[in-house]
Amino acid sequence: MIRKSQAQKVAQALEVREIDSGSGLNQEVGLKRPGDTRWGSHYKCVLNIISLFPSIVEVLVHFGKHGSSEDKFKAQIVLGSLESFDFIFMAHLMLTIFEYTNDLCISLQRKEQDIVNAMRLVSSTTKVLQKMREQGWDILLKKVTSFCNKHKIDVPNMEANYVPHGRSRRFVEKATNEHHFRVGNFLEVIDLHLQELDNRFNEKNMELLTCMASLSPKDNFSSFDKEKVLKLSSLYPEDFSHNELLSLDDQLEVFKQIMLDDENFLDLYDINSLSKMLVKTKLHETYPLTQLLIKLMLILPVAMESVERVFSAMTYIKSKLRNSMGDQLMNDCLVTYIEKEVFLQIPDEDIINRFQKMKTRRIF
Repeated sequence: MIRKSQAQKVAQALEVREIDSGSGLNQEVGLKRPGDTRWGSHYKCVLNIISLFPSIVEVLVHFGKHGSSEDKFKAQIVLGSLESFDFIFMAHLMLTIFEYTNDLCISLQRKEQDIVNAMRLVSSTTKVLQKMREQGWDILLKKVTSFCNKHKIDVPNMEANYVPHGRSRRFVEKATNEHHFRVGNFLEVIDLHLQELDNRFNEKNMELLTCMASLSPKDNFSSFDKEKVLKLSSLYPEDFSHNELLSLDDQLEVFKQIMLDDENFLDLYDINSLSKMLVKTKLHETYPLTQLLIKLMLILPVAMESVERVFSAMTYIKSKLRNSMGDQLMNDCLVTYIEKEVFLQIPDEDIINRFQKMKTRRIF
């Protein structure tokens, strides 16, 4: 019903030339349940709710008038919440914050992570949120007020006392509407985001990640920085003594030159591939300190996006119908499920032949 209503509104807007037509424009959107671990889904959910607001209201009104008694009650409750200033204000506030943080979320969810650019995005996002905290109140209030006026939603007087929607006044601190929405919602939500970014990406963590990127072999070691590599090794005093740091300082220049001269290291793209190639070419024996540093770097990102996806995949593999599978079978199933892009490139005949050669089987 929402799709049908939205299609009619788009057709009417095109007829009176309120919107433009063309390839890629006026695409159909819908409502999706946001995922707990995918903040991008929250952004799309809030964006679609605001975009489809008239159609959602129209459908709820229809159910409130013509639905069953239970549906009527639910529709009236939901419609009352949707058409409240509280909901409209919070929806626009969260939409603005998600717009500012969406690029960072997408960057952090990539499989091939560019640490330097990710840290730049963290810094830029923090600055934008801080600027919004200091200067964004009037802009947001103007946007919310305009939306409410367009859809005939009452806008409270900011100087009057706040009256909670659907709750008793006894459980709400007495304050003006401006104080409630600005201090209790606007500033508090932004401060929570800034605090979360600071907790996850504090100065020491960002320095550590930036130093890690300086040893990346991507683009022919274009990010290599000996001073940052030495800084990184100094963060592990229990693993690198003072004399070993001095030796590492002398080794790094030669190490970089060998990497640039050896064709085996030209097309490497991450620290993991660099470590494998060092072992393959036996250079890890020549540069044990560098290899030790790379090992320490490899065990750091234990909570990166690819690991989270493995745990998410386990809920699909080890279901109620297969809750007694052993570790080996579960491991094999997870590998084929997670690396499906690789396995899709393998011909079916090769899989059948490999399976038949495992042991003698009866073929019908």
